Amino acid sequence: MRAPIGDFPQAVAAPDCLDELVRPVAEAVRHWRGSVPAEQIVYVDTDPQWADTATFVEHYGRELLEQSANCVVVAGKRGGESRLAACLVLSTTRVDVNGVVRRRLDARKASFAPMDVATGETGMEYGGITPIGLPKNWPVLVDSAVVDLPYVLVGSGRRRGKLLVPGKAFAELPGAVVVDGLGV
Repeated sequence: MRAPIGDFPQAVAAPDCLDELVRPVAEAVRHWRGSVPAEQIVYVDTDPQWADTATFVEHYGRELLEQSANCVVVAGKRGGESRLAACLVLSTTRVDVNGVVRRRLDARKASFAPMDVATGETGMEYGGITPIGLPKNWPVLVDSAVVDLPYVLVGSGRRRGKLLVPGKAFAELPGAVVVDGLGV
């Protein structure tokens, strides 16, 4: 199979390589529902030594810079209670944590979740967190620019490997809310 974007030596439909994915991501792919068939989610093996964005696009394709998204875990706090959520924005932008996210979570304060919380709650590796396979009770805020792309490069749950996912699939994830202006 040829990858729909980028220049990867090998690409495999995600349902055909569940062993390459961390448990929560593999389970989400195994039980996938939605208008985008699971077979259109593609796993590509990538070398963690090229994980830095500049090095990554140099090695796997410059067009990926405009077709990549980052998934970050945020914590919204109000009245002593903390609520976790995920935010998916294009890699050329940053998450508007103190504006859009804080308001969406009805939080007094919002910030990036500590690394141990993000990895512990998701079951994924830091630097590879993906919106596919997150806890079902979490809000997943997705920037509308991500949904508009034919394919998007995101983490696979591990530092090694990435997923190529049709943008519109992110709008159908459990807890997904498409938000204009999430990435600034």
